[in-house]
Amino acid sequence: MAQNRSSQVFRAALERIDLVFQTVQKREWLFCLILAVVTFLAYSPAWNGKPIGDDEMLLTPHGRRSFSGLEHIWIQPATTRQFHPLVESVFWVEARLWGDAPLGYHLVNIALHIASALLLLRILRTLKIPGAWLAASLFALHPVQVESVAWLVELKNTLSAVFFLGAALAWLRFDRTRSRQAYALAISLFFLGLMAKTIVAILPLALLIVLWWKRGKLSWKQDVRPLMPFIGIGLVAGLLTSWMERKFSGAEGALFSFSFIGRGLIAGRAFWFYLGKLLWPENLIFTYPRWNINPSSGWQYLFPLAALLLFAGLVAAWRLFRLRGPLAGMLVFALLLFPLLGFFNVYYFTFSFVADHFQYLASLGVITLASAGVALGLNRLHGRPLIIGQSLCVIMIFTLAILTERQSRMYAGAKTAFLTTIERNPDSWMAHDNLGNILVREGQVSAAIEQYRDALRIRPDSAKTASNLGVALLAKDRVVEAIASFKNAIAARPDYAQAYNNLANALLKQQRIGEAVACYRKAIKIDPGYADARTNLADVLFETGHAFEAISQYRQALQLQPDSPEIHDKLGVALFKTGNVDEAIDRYEAALTLRPDYAEAHNNLGIALLRKDRVNDSIEEFRKAIEIPPGHANAQNNLAWLLATWPDPAIRNGAKAVDLAKKLDAVAEGRNTLILTTLAAAYAEAGDFAKAQETAHKALALADAQSEAGLSNSLKVQIACYESGRPFRDGQKTGR
Repeated sequence: MAQNRSSQVFRAALERIDLVFQTVQKREWLFCLILAVVTFLAYSPAWNGKPIGDDEMLLTPHGRRSFSGLEHIWIQPATTRQFHPLVESVFWVEARLWGDAPLGYHLVNIALHIASALLLLRILRTLKIPGAWLAASLFALHPVQVESVAWLVELKNTLSAVFFLGAALAWLRFDRTRSRQAYALAISLFFLGLMAKTIVAILPLALLIVLWWKRGKLSWKQDVRPLMPFIGIGLVAGLLTSWMERKFSGAEGALFSFSFIGRGLIAGRAFWFYLGKLLWPENLIFTYPRWNINPSSGWQYLFPLAALLLFAGLVAAWRLFRLRGPLAGMLVFALLLFPLLGFFNVYYFTFSFVADHFQYLASLGVITLASAGVALGLNRLHGRPLIIGQSLCVIMIFTLAILTERQSRMYAGAKTAFLTTIERNPDSWMAHDNLGNILVREGQVSAAIEQYRDALRIRPDSAKTASNLGVALLAKDRVVEAIASFKNAIAARPDYAQAYNNLANALLKQQRIGEAVACYRKAIKIDPGYADARTNLADVLFETGHAFEAISQYRQALQLQPDSPEIHDKLGVALFKTGNVDEAIDRYEAALTLRPDYAEAHNNLGIALLRKDRVNDSIEEFRKAIEIPPGHANAQNNLAWLLATWPDPAIRNGAKAVDLAKKLDAVAEGRNTLILTTLAAAYAEAGDFAKAQETAHKALALADAQSEAGLSNSLKVQIACYESGRPFRDGQKTGR
């Protein structure tokens, strides 16, 4: 009796599952909604994930968030090392919408990923390929996709996939209708996809495989010729990307000196790696170990040989049994992987020959093939076996969703990502290097130094890591060691402009100004677009009395980074020094337009306005600088001096000047000559000449002890005023 009741309960449960399953299948919109919700939830640990790795460099920095920054994205390919202008434009829009808050960026990535899954569903429905619902679910929820979706810079994957699949869908419409509008839409989406990522260039070849699968043969007039413009555009884009990888990303040198056989060994092993991770997604990590490729090692030939045998078997199945589907699916998989299998130089290969995000689009071939096979198998079942099979599919999908949720946790932040990577791949020099960068930002410089040393132990020729180590050593005032580390970086990579810039910074610590200037000039010679090196050079030139040459360097730096408030401000200071007050004011105002809370620029603008006798405007700028946390001490001192010494009695306010100056003196603990001078003038303006004399004498003693002859002479004049019962008036009207 109990057994019969259990059997009835089980049968009823299966019937309910079947009813739900059939409802979802019939109502596609309901399936799409459920898939979207589940996918969003699966990625919830990464919703607020902080930038990782290249995120900080590729996400639109503050200096490029103006409309001129958007222009540079499209007309200066070297701006971000790779030419993905549509991706950078989306980042630019996002930066304007929500600034540095990560939630918006992540939600856009997830939404694009879901859109790709739904486009895949529509494409497979159009092609009448069974298992479309399963394929869309697997693509959306497979944990191997987490790196592409949760890592912000991989917006180039999720965005390009939407255009790739959108163009494919438009092409299939053209294939049915021969509509010019459909053709125009397809090629437009294709072009936009290329502007997101060049992998989209493979689309026309993938479409030819699909058309061959549908018809069993290809027609030049009907199939190939309409795709020739796509192929031509894609070829140009591919050549451009290959050039940029070498020119700007560093995809050349000893690490890429593989023979054709060696590249074949990489490709064979990578092929099986990607297939294995799709079929069994275990131990997915941010950076996998970089294989040691050795053409003299016989076992390494097993990978390409096995791949060739696999395709030989698929060709045989087509020839003997007319099974085109398996061959087509695997061809699409291999074709979309081909640019990333090792035959072409990709900068990422310096870290590893494989990465989960490399197979984001390629996975479509295997996922579609596997889903179609499962669907065909289910179609042969009836009754309870069918319901059990469907239930197992649902269980598999939700299992993948759980794995995706767990994998997403790795992308909650850079520190988590790199610590997890080091735990699973201790020899990832990239993870050690990046973790070192994070520790530096956290103030854990000693721990960072150890991470850099670990990275150099693994890869001694890493110029980047040697330079990073030098920066950390410099932060600990270990100048001699820092200089040695920068020189090691330059020895490993003689054209490393950043190492020369960093070496110059270290040489300045030893007052080796001439050598530092030479290093800055070398950095600029290597990379004329290196704005930081030009700015640093200009700083040194200005400080050493070469104001006009400094202005020239600041102007060139500003052309490279027109949205940098710091460069605008520094150029303003140099212009003010050379007497060009009007243009200096323009530069300060430009800096404040870009960054309204830039206290230093407010202070400098206040000084310049004072020179133009715009006293009330000057006072307003000083007050703004003071109000910006934590408060600008120089602006406060300038305002106090102005209120104490300005000739116009309508401006002066002795009590306020004393209050401002006393607060500054309390912080300085009576050790700042300028503040004491201001406080003395403030006491005199308030009528307390005894305190004015006492304070001025303290300032004079400090000035004499510090050999400040000019200030000493000025103080003697001021003391004479106080002794005669007169406040001091600043007839220079220059501010402090």
